[in-house]
Amino acid sequence: MKPLFKGKHFITLEEWKKPEIDKLLEVSFKMKEYFYNNEDTTFLKNKTAFLMFFEQSTRTRNSMEAGLAQLGGHATFLDTSKMQISHGESAKDTAKILSSYGHGIACRNCFWGIGNDFLREMAKNSSVPIMNLQCDLYHPMQGLADLMTIQEVFKETKHLKVSIIWAYATTHKKPISVPLTQILLFPRYAMDVTLAYPEGYDLPDWAIKQAKKHAEENGGSFKITHNMEEAFKDADVVIPKNWGSWVNNQSDEVVDDLLESYKGWKCTEDMIALASPNVKYMHALPADRGNEVEDSVIDGEHSIVYLEAENRIHTAKAVMAMTMGDK
Repeated sequence: MKPLFKGKHFITLEEWKKPEIDKLLEVSFKMKEYFYNNEDTTFLKNKTAFLMFFEQSTRTRNSMEAGLAQLGGHATFLDTSKMQISHGESAKDTAKILSSYGHGIACRNCFWGIGNDFLREMAKNSSVPIMNLQCDLYHPMQGLADLMTIQEVFKETKHLKVSIIWAYATTHKKPISVPLTQILLFPRYAMDVTLAYPEGYDLPDWAIKQAKKHAEENGGSFKITHNMEEAFKDADVVIPKNWGSWVNNQSDEVVDDLLESYKGWKCTEDMIALASPNVKYMHALPADRGNEVEDSVIDGEHSIVYLEAENRIHTAKAVMAMTMGDK
């Protein structure tokens, strides 16, 4: 498999042209086919990637570790609290050293106002591709898997009604990176995207402007509503997920008066009934069951969350094979 994007950083899908994303998706579907047929996929034999995590992870860590093993390489998990970064070592020095030891560096750093800058500083000083495993602004691995899942289920994305909806949760103050990535990516595929959230949970103005631009250029649409029912009505895909009020409030306090005032923003059977009869429920997981969503919805006939999660490994393998390979 020819590594068409050898050395290219994967920090945001905004920096990947649409034909390049299409190629990643093509390879992702091929990787899934190989996996199901138990075919050899050692495209990265003897390659090493370092996986740096500032936060916890289930799907991202394991899709990367298992994915690289299936590609014939080795992933080294790095808990950054056990690295010299925790003593102040710079992103520059970390990138220069690790890139001299292997063939790729992947990193999750979601600290508000820090994460994306940290990744970009590493990219400036790395001789190998830097892969974003989620930062404060973007989650391109999740976005790619979400798009793959939508294409797999619906085939045609033009004018597909997709609603990205804020939901109530109390587990932690979550990054904005998943919804922000989705509003930037989905309009590029001519979807009719609705972003719904209560007052106070805005996404950055520059992201909204760019989402509208993508919609205009690609034949889709993008709109914002502060009415949850409006977002669910007639939707083909609903993605009710919590995100924090980072744009307006940089406190890391999880539960506050603003959050508690919107307990009603929850994906219920009644909300699903407003959508298309064949609506699909998606979530990047982990879902805050009982708060973000009722069990009967996430475990019900409309849910494709496990397909979405499974596709994380196939898209991860595609990104690694296309950026880290030699031939």
